[in-house]
Amino acid sequence: MSALDTLITGGDVLLPDELHRVDLGLADGVVAGVYAPGTAPEAVQTIDASGKTLLPGIVDIHFHVRAPAYPERGTVLSETKAAAAGGVTTLFEMPISKPCCSTPEELARRRDHFAENAVIDFALYAAPGDLTEASRDKMLDLGAIAFKMFTTPSPAGRADEFEGLAFPDEADQLRALQLLAGTGRPVVVHAESAALLAHYEAQAKALDPADAATHGKSRPAICEAVAVAKLLAMNITAGAKLHIAHVTSAETVEVLRGFAGTSDFTAETCPQYLFATEDDVARAGIYAKVNPPIRHQADQDALWQAIEDGVINYVTTDHAPFAKAEKQAAEGNFPAAPPGVPGIEFILPAMLDAVANGRLSLKRAHDLICANGARRYGLYPFKGALLPGSAADVTIVDLTGETALSADTLHTHAREVAHLFEGRTLRGKVCQTILKGNTVFLDGAVTGPQGQGAFVTPAAGK
Repeated sequence: MSALDTLITGGDVLLPDELHRVDLGLADGVVAGVYAPGTAPEAVQTIDASGKTLLPGIVDIHFHVRAPAYPERGTVLSETKAAAAGGVTTLFEMPISKPCCSTPEELARRRDHFAENAVIDFALYAAPGDLTEASRDKMLDLGAIAFKMFTTPSPAGRADEFEGLAFPDEADQLRALQLLAGTGRPVVVHAESAALLAHYEAQAKALDPADAATHGKSRPAICEAVAVAKLLAMNITAGAKLHIAHVTSAETVEVLRGFAGTSDFTAETCPQYLFATEDDVARAGIYAKVNPPIRHQADQDALWQAIEDGVINYVTTDHAPFAKAEKQAAEGNFPAAPPGVPGIEFILPAMLDAVANGRLSLKRAHDLICANGARRYGLYPFKGALLPGSAADVTIVDLTGETALSADTLHTHAREVAHLFEGRTLRGKVCQTILKGNTVFLDGAVTGPQGQGAFVTPAAGK
């Protein structure tokens, strides 16, 4: 009887320290061994990865599909297929849903819905909800990977989607941080000042709604920087495991630097901020509207510098698909347009392109989009590594290959509104994605079955 289900040979394998030319053995859904070439036990099947590079399957810690609501925007099935095509084997779904994932009942409902439909593994965020210990403890028992809150008010007409998630009042923000401080789970915050947003949005009403710059002027960087500074100051008292979502600006980078060492906090940015500027938004129009806004070249440069300096150690997709009809309905009207772009198939090729251009090492790129997140959320080395006992989640890439982004090549349901990066060709290509030893994507086709993805909880890393 063969000792291995699968042996992957001939490729360079990214181990925790660096690349090694070794063979990777998979059995029973986990990595069975890392072998010098030619020394592995027999296997049922062998994959020849000559000329390719093996990475631990990508873990995206910031993802939206909003399912089961709004199927016209994308479903768990469609968006986890897209994730598999992008080399992602585990995603963390944010709690914006209808109703909001801010109660134990809704968390359980979403868990069951995802389990029936997901092609890859998934974890679920919870919102702080009613800020009671009873609700918090039930959501912890259900396996919430972390908690998420907004410092902004609920968007007009979407109160039920943000109930227990939006906390514009600073006293409530502090209460939430204190409530969650002892849980050991990260508290992720979309940080923009509600008061300053109201001020700048009122001023922006006099500006041209079709101008991409209007969106940035309605939510300038100071709104983000002030909110982040207040949260970091509060966390000196609260002591939560704080994580700042989607940092966009040079001002916020300076705030993060200034508070270094004052509490347990981390920060992320996203490909739309690292690989696009307001000029790209002007070209793509309302299809490229995101919150917080994509800013200027100086901000992009500051974000890359923050990555180089270790001020920012996470890059996430903030994947947020919308229906074509929703975006089209707001054509020429940035204030009215829904905010969000699909990014799950862009993140890995984009970071590989940065590696090809000498901006990052491969190890650093992978840490940013996978290993660091797995560590922060308590899943490492079960997720985010290729070591004996780790999940047999493998992404095989061609570092010299090319990824051309277009509606014809994307798998996301939102491919027709992926204007921000459409037409780009990136150096680096996802060839095969393996989840728990089973191929879920191969040479352009998603092969993983609906419902194969498993619910991942913090216990997976123990």
